[in-house]
Amino acid sequence: MTEDIRKIRQNLKRLEDRIGYHFTDISWLETAMRHSSWTNEHGLGHIGCNERIEFLGDAVLELVSSEYLYDAFPDMAEGRLTKLRASLVCEPTLAFDARAFGLQEFLLLGKGEEQTGGRERDSIISDALESVIGAIFKDGGLVPARKFILRFIMNDIENKKLFYDSKSVLQEMIQAKGNSVLEYDILDITGPQHDMQFTAEVKLDGAVIGKGKGHSKKTAEQQAAYQAILGLKRQDG
Repeated sequence: MTEDIRKIRQNLKRLEDRIGYHFTDISWLETAMRHSSWTNEHGLGHIGCNERIEFLGDAVLELVSSEYLYDAFPDMAEGRLTKLRASLVCEPTLAFDARAFGLQEFLLLGKGEEQTGGRERDSIISDALESVIGAIFKDGGLVPARKFILRFIMNDIENKKLFYDSKSVLQEMIQAKGNSVLEYDILDITGPQHDMQFTAEVKLDGAVIGKGKGHSKKTAEQQAAYQAILGLKRQDG
């Protein structure tokens, strides 16, 4: 084992402590942390990155989340269950879940990806979270993978489901209060064509009530709406 790999695996033991699962073969977790930019720089190609194990983790997440929601909401129709599951496993929500235990700190990124803010990019962080699920599944099977998913993803459902369609939820909240007008504006667009960052704000009768950022106009507006919802809920107690 090279000195670099030894250091990486020693660092990953901190991640094991955070997630409450200790690997029999920590190379699974190492693979889960390898972004393609890192493996390309180290001559390992796409087979050595976390894309394959993310594919597996995505399937395990869908199974466990579906079973959990099926049992937790026995009176909910299929369409609503599908929408709720989508809100809990969408990219922004998964990135939020991963940041809660600092997963982004352990990502293995190439120098270029690191310099362009990849460590804070929702797509990379959410993919890494699904990769961790796949790694746990391969190392220990479905039981610890389910335990991880229930602990870090299938929690605080009422708040997390707002990530998926915050604009609709906000619109319903405002309509219930009267005839106020909601407006969204894009304040800024930064970054290269392949990695643009949008900044949006939402106004209620001309007053700004929320701001958000994202790699698309829609995502930025959803984040702005989400922040507005949180603010309105605080006001309502």
